[in-house]
Amino acid sequence: MAGCVARRALAVGSRWWSRSLATTRGSRPLCAVGGAGALPPVATATARRHLSSRNRAEGKVLETVGVFEVPKQNGKYETGQLFLHSVFGYRGVVLFPWQARLYDRDVASAAPEKAENPAGHGSKEVKGKTHTYYQVLIDARDCPHISQRSQTEAVTFLANHDDSRALYAIPGLDYVSHEDILPYTSTDQVPIQHELFERFLLYDQTKAPPFVARETLRAWQEKNHPWLELSDVHRETTESIRVTVIPFYMGMREAQNSHVYWWRYCIRLENLDSDVVQLRERHWRIFSLSGTLETVRGRGVVGREPVLSKEQPAFQYSSHVSLQASSGHMWGTFRFERPDGSHFDVRIPPFSLESNKDEKTPPSGLHW
Repeated sequence: MAGCVARRALAVGSRWWSRSLATTRGSRPLCAVGGAGALPPVATATARRHLSSRNRAEGKVLETVGVFEVPKQNGKYETGQLFLHSVFGYRGVVLFPWQARLYDRDVASAAPEKAENPAGHGSKEVKGKTHTYYQVLIDARDCPHISQRSQTEAVTFLANHDDSRALYAIPGLDYVSHEDILPYTSTDQVPIQHELFERFLLYDQTKAPPFVARETLRAWQEKNHPWLELSDVHRETTESIRVTVIPFYMGMREAQNSHVYWWRYCIRLENLDSDVVQLRERHWRIFSLSGTLETVRGRGVVGREPVLSKEQPAFQYSSHVSLQASSGHMWGTFRFERPDGSHFDVRIPPFSLESNKDEKTPPSGLHW
């Protein structure tokens, strides 16, 4: 393919919300070199969306921040890999991987359904498969531009017993699925602005990628492993709306002579169609091992009623739940509204709330 360039420039607008995939003037699409594949459709489609006139502010100057690499179809990304999030468009860096079990109810849709049980609505037999996620840092410059689509303080910890605050959050920490990584390289020795970047990573130009883990990162990962670990991911699609749920156990607290167990759950909503829809209501069922079944209804989620469109197809948020039992289950529905005023319900895949049997004291904020 003579005349093609192997890589294309990656540029970011100074106050442009996407700050991600615009190409500089004269740059060409990533194309094959010696038979290598071109940039996958997700990247080119995202680039076209972010380059559209409705998103670009007139008079804003784009600056080159790096060049794309071909995304990995096999294998994992290493610590220090720079990337763009293919859905939310932020810049980030990989800290370390997690091997999760993905329970995809869409894959199991052909299996016969069982009678309803406390684990969910007409549960199907779903077998998990191994899937790679990454613990990442988000560039602080991009946080204001994604805050309406994804929470940037979603990773939380329980505070100490004697602390008046219930939760601590680590700003700019996220979990990213392997297929959402669009890798790139940069000549900048500090390409990501985050207070933990230089504390966790060291520049080493002899390495690829040229950022290696400091001992600080290794110690932090080991000490906080029980409260950071991503183990199970649940996914289901209803009428082209895909719901992905990731639960995290946070720890146990004593309150009024009883034990209270806490979990955080992260939910991502994706519109796989071109039709515009808006989330209006949530309906949760929460079953506790103690035998209680709670119903929770309300408007929207986390105070919002997000619109999912072709231009902005996804919304991600985190919330919390507590039980007076060491385990339980959650499931439910989201009610969406179409432009014509009609409504439809989207299933939330049932997921387990499990505690750690060999529990230690949860950390307070950053634990070194």
